[in-house]
Order: sequence, then structure tokens, then C-alpha cells
Amino acid sequence: MSNKPTLNTSLSPALLHLYDLSNSVVVIIDVFRATSTIASALYNGAKCVIPVDSVPKAIEISKSIGGIAAGERDGMIAEGLQHGNSPLEYGREFIENQTLVLTTTNGTRLLQMALDKGADTIISGSFPNLSAVCDYLMAEKKNVVLGCAGWKDRFNLEDTLFAGAVISRLKKDFTIHCDSSLMAESMYSKHKNNLAGFAPKLTHYHRLVERFGLIEDIKFCLTADLANVLPLYKEGKLTTK
Repeated sequence: MSNKPTLNTSLSPALLHLYDLSNSVVVIIDVFRATSTIASALYNGAKCVIPVDSVPKAIEISKSIGGIAAGERDGMIAEGLQHGNSPLEYGREFIENQTLVLTTTNGTRLLQMALDKGADTIISGSFPNLSAVCDYLMAEKKNVVLGCAGWKDRFNLEDTLFAGAVISRLKKDFTIHCDSSLMAESMYSKHKNNLAGFAPKLTHYHRLVERFGLIEDIKFCLTADLANVLPLYKEGKLTTK
């Protein structure tokens, strides 16, 4: 029997209940764009990011603490908010020393689910902080569940590709007996040298680029280590470790 920690991939929030989160590090993955935006904001000096599951809550909390309420619903800036879910919106001159209160369609909801299901440790990951995530998981030597946020409980490819990127770096150090992880890694291996070229096939790409022209966002979200910090969730906030 191997005494390596285990690694599993949950391809959708609807499947998260199938995994034991109680002694695991859960990686929240929402590549387009919540977890890319979280990495960007923290990398550029935000004090913390407070993820919340509703727009009214984001507005209420940000008012009470003097923070910046931000978020999207279906890819657009949510009604009642001034700021959206673009990682490029949170440059240092805007976000440094500020608190970002963020609500998104998929990612913040998945984080709440992981909490409700007793996750031991929660971090957030996307290509811009790939190395920081992998370094942390290697150092912790705990079981890992890679949680893909998907799209409204449906499978999506970009989150799965990121899971594959993590697995391709860590597979020697974890026991992986999980077809979704094998699939994620093989998808990533096939496309890793041209993620930007593969992106136009993705449904979420069409949602973001054809409707809103967010091609620069997509490039940022698919580029490794542009915002290489580790967002760790504690007491309602994501801060850099």
C-alpha cells in the first residue's frame, strides 16, 4: 500500500459531495474568471478577497468595511455593482491595500459548498498562480480534491485543463486512482503547448469573447504564473499565505 496522499478531481460542483473533504486541501478552480481574478487582485496588493454568494451580500459587506464590491452574473457585471470579474481590472494602482468583496456565478458558490461540506483547507487556483498552488500542495502532503467550478453545475474544459496542469506536476507524489484526474491530465498534455489556440473551441470562451470581447482576459487566465500567489481561505477571507 502506498502511503502517498490521494488526489481526486471533482469535475463539477454537483459531484463535490462524492469526495471526502474533511482531511483534504480543496482547490477551488474557476479559470474564466473568478480564481484568476482573485490571484490578480492579491498579487497586486489587495488586503484580502471576501468571496460571497449573492450580490446584495457583496454590497452590504463592502459598504460596512469600505471595500470594493465586485462580481458577475452570466459573464456581465452584476446589476448594482460597479466592478466586474476581470483580472485585468484589478491593477496595483486600483486594488492595493483594498478589500475586494467578490461574487461570481460559479466559483464563489463552489467555495461555499466546500465549506458546507467540511473542507479542511481551501485554496484557490488558476493558471496565473499554477506554481504557487503546486508548491503548496507538495509541501502540505495532504489529500487533495481539485474542485472545478464548471458552468452552472455542468462540466467545463478550462477548469479541467487547469486540474490537468496540477496533476501533470504532482502525479509522482500522490496516489491517483480517479478517472476524472486521468482525463484531465491527458486533455492538458494534448493541449498544453497551445492553450490559447485551443481556447476558441471552449463554450465559455464564446460567452466571454463573442459577447463581451474579453480576449485579453482569456489570455491572462490561460497564462501560467502571471500572478503567482497562493490565496488561502481563512475566516471568511482569501489572503496570500
